[in-house]
Order: sequence, then structure tokens, then C-alpha cells
Amino acid sequence: MTATDKTPVDFWFDPLCPWAWMTSRWMLEVEKARPVRVRWHVMSLAVLNEDKLDELPEGYREMLTKAWGPVRVAVAAEQKLGSEVLGPLYTALGTRFHNRGEGNTPEAVLGALADAGLPAELAEYADSDVYDAELRESHRQGIDLVGQEVGTPVIAVPGSDGERIAFFGPVVTPAPKGEEAAKLWDGTLMVASIPGFYEIKRTRTAPPSFE
Repeated sequence: MTATDKTPVDFWFDPLCPWAWMTSRWMLEVEKARPVRVRWHVMSLAVLNEDKLDELPEGYREMLTKAWGPVRVAVAAEQKLGSEVLGPLYTALGTRFHNRGEGNTPEAVLGALADAGLPAELAEYADSDVYDAELRESHRQGIDLVGQEVGTPVIAVPGSDGERIAFFGPVVTPAPKGEEAAKLWDGTLMVASIPGFYEIKRTRTAPPSFE
């Protein structure tokens, strides 16, 4: 089966979110077990929360101020080099931010660009709004599918009737692998495809685990 024969799965991410990071690693496992191919897109926690900053804790507001940098770099890479660079760049950023515990620092972003084989000059866009219109449009395309009261990631797949099935999550820790990853994918699609289905949720009792 060629890549064009596989079902496209659109995945919107913000590289700072550890939960989205684990979902993305699960999605890579799903690619191995099901005939799907992931298409990566940028969304932004900073954009998502910019109208409710006064309601958020001070520490989270500070995080959001710094959250513009990585998504701006990612969108600049996409605009200059094509959407195919987003997957490798996201993997590089997430590995440094989360698995290695380097956090969102200029050094980590530069290291991720090098890891992904991308030009170091892209790091300069972290403090530039030149591609903010494109960033906001990418964010809008994802969030419009599921509504404002969610976060990252957003996943969308074509349904059997031609309409897109879109959902937030799933939120998992650690990321399932192998057949467990495939089973979760099958179940997620099953419930998400039911008209009128909105939510299954339980309290998180474990922190992110990057195993």
C-alpha cells in the first residue's frame, strides 16, 4: 500500500503540550498498525487562550507568553520548506522539550532544528510575527472542527459518509504501543463517529510519562 492509498489523519499540535506529545507518539504507533498517514498541522495554546489570560494562573500566563516562539518557528519552517518538515521538527522539539527535559529554551529550539536537519536561521522567527496570520489560520482550521472549549491535540479523519470526524485527544499516559495503540485507535474512531457523541472523561491520576 502506497502513502496515497492510506487514510489521511490530520493532527494539530502545539509542541509545548506534554499530553499532545504523548498522543502524537501514539499516532506514530497507529501508523504502523493501521493504513493511515499523519499530516501534521500547528495550533497554538497562546492563540487559544489569548482572550482569557486574566482568568489564568500567573505561571500559566508566563508559559503562554513564551509559547509563541516554538509555534512561530514551526510555521516559518512550513511556509519556507513545506509541510513535510513539520513531522520531523515536531519530533525533534518534543524530544528535547519533554523526553530530555530541556524545556522551551532558545538552545532547545536550535538543537531541534539541527536534529531535524533544518536551517538554524529559522530560530529567528521565534520573536517575529511575520507568519502569525498563517499560524492563526492553521490554528483556526483545527479548532473550528471541535470548538473552543478544548486544547491540543485535535485529530480529524474522513468519515464513511465523506464528512470529517474530528475530536480532541485522546489523553493518555504513557503512549500505547503495538496492538494496544491500534485498539485505542479503533475505539476512538468508533465513539467519535457516533452523531451526538461528545465526551468520555475521568480524572487524571498520573502525570505525563514519556516512556
